[in-house]
Amino acid sequence: MSHAIDAAHHRRGLAITGLGGLALSFDIPLLRSGDGEVWSVLALRSLCTFAVALVAWVVLNLLMGKKIALIPGKAGLVAGLLYGINSFTFLLAVFNTSTANVAFILAFTSMFAALMSWIFLKERPSNATLVTMAIMIVGVGLIVHDGLESGNFFGDAMAASTAFLLGGAITIGRASGKDMSLVPLATAIFPAIAALALLPPAGFSVAHPEWIMFDGLIMLPIAFFCLATGPRYLSAPEVGMFYLLETILAPIWVWMVFAEVPTSQALLGGTILILALIGHSLWQMRRRSVKAVAAAVN
Repeated sequence: MSHAIDAAHHRRGLAITGLGGLALSFDIPLLRSGDGEVWSVLALRSLCTFAVALVAWVVLNLLMGKKIALIPGKAGLVAGLLYGINSFTFLLAVFNTSTANVAFILAFTSMFAALMSWIFLKERPSNATLVTMAIMIVGVGLIVHDGLESGNFFGDAMAASTAFLLGGAITIGRASGKDMSLVPLATAIFPAIAALALLPPAGFSVAHPEWIMFDGLIMLPIAFFCLATGPRYLSAPEVGMFYLLETILAPIWVWMVFAEVPTSQALLGGTILILALIGHSLWQMRRRSVKAVAAAVN
């Protein structure tokens, strides 16, 4: 009976987390579909996301009786600032390099988080994680070198900055032990205000604002909620695998809609990143199952 319940919980986790990863994969294509000026897109997307955060906070606190802070203390504020700056770097990356380069480089987020946890939290990564980092550095190096040759180095650098900022926000959340589920949504107000101040003299310019609003109001909240809920049912390596859906699918959606074909060097670097992460996740899952069996025997 217990085994059946565990299996049902696992299937539920796979479905929830899979939906989150799928929703996240549409973020970049929807931003591209908006066909707008970068600061206008950032302002509209961020305002929509902040509106969802306020609604979610009211529902959770007043209607469901759960005590959840929009920004929990100083740690939440620092993490929120990192998320806010990340919104800038992410949009600048999307507008200044190829979708494949952005998606592939963002796959390095988990490794940045592991490196920062080692430096600041004294949580030394396993030897397998260190090997994976080394392999991924080679993959990112190929992509960035390709961007340097094609004149997209600034966009690639912004994508790498985004991965670094996300890794920092994750590390702060882990160190604080506080509920940060609403922080990425609530602190979207910071880049929204800054983007409104940076609007060009011509004013707000988005050809198809409905796509940006759909992204900010629907797809991003679904992605954040599902991926944040996944660890209740799945191991961290399993959840991490679903983040790869954006890395794999976003370039495919953009290729299908906009006919943007990644360069062979970007594809090679991206393949190295994906295979390294999949191999690392499978190793962690196997290690976890072996420990579980050993614990059950003892």
